[in-house]
Amino acid sequence: MYAFLTGPALWVTFIIFIGGLMVRVAFLAGLSRERDRVFYNHASASWAWRSIFHWLIPWGSTSLRQQPVFALVFVVFHICLLGVPLFLNAHNTLWDESFGVSLWSMSDRLADILAMVVIGGGVFLFIRRLIRPEVRILTSAWDYTLLILTLAPFVTGVMAYHHWGPYDITLILHILFSEILLILIPFSKLGHMILFFFTRTFIGFEMGGRRGARSW
Repeated sequence: MYAFLTGPALWVTFIIFIGGLMVRVAFLAGLSRERDRVFYNHASASWAWRSIFHWLIPWGSTSLRQQPVFALVFVVFHICLLGVPLFLNAHNTLWDESFGVSLWSMSDRLADILAMVVIGGGVFLFIRRLIRPEVRILTSAWDYTLLILTLAPFVTGVMAYHHWGPYDITLILHILFSEILLILIPFSKLGHMILFFFTRTFIGFEMGGRRGARSW
C-alpha cells in the first residue's frame, strides 16, 4: 500500500492537482473575458499588487483590522499550512525520490511545532464557524468537511512523527489524506490557494484601475 501511494498514486495526484488548477484558471479567465472585455482596459499591475499584498499580511486590510485576533490566526494558519508540507524534510526526501526535485528543509522539531499551530488554528476556525452567526449561516456541511480534511494530514503527520498509535497505519492514513486533499483542491473552495491571487488582482483592477479606490 505504501509503495502504491508513494508511487503511481502520487503521480496521479499531482497530475490531477496541477492539471485541475490550470483548467480551472483558464476557464475562469476565459469566462471573465467573455463577460466583460472592457474590464481588461483598466488592468494595472500596481493596483493588483497592492490589492494582493494588503490581504497577505495581518491587519493589512480594513476587514482584517476589524477582526484582529481572527486576522492573526488567519494569516499564521495559512503560512504554516503551506510552509510545513513544502519544507518538511521527509516530504523533500520523497519528492527527490519521486521527481528528482527537493527544496530547503526545516528541522523536524520546527515542522512539528508549526503542524501543531495548523491544528490549533484549524480548531479555532472550526469553532468560529460554529459560534459566529454571520459565519455559521454561510457555512455548509461540506465546508466543515473540507476543514476537517485539511487538518487530517497534519493530525496524522504529527501522530506518525511521535509514533502515537500503529505507525504503519498512521503513515498510510497521512499519505492517503494528503493525496485526497490535493485532488480536491482544484474542484472545491480550497482552490482559493491559487484563485486568491487572481481574485485580488481582478478586484484591484476594478476598484483601483477603473474607480481609483482602494480595495483593502
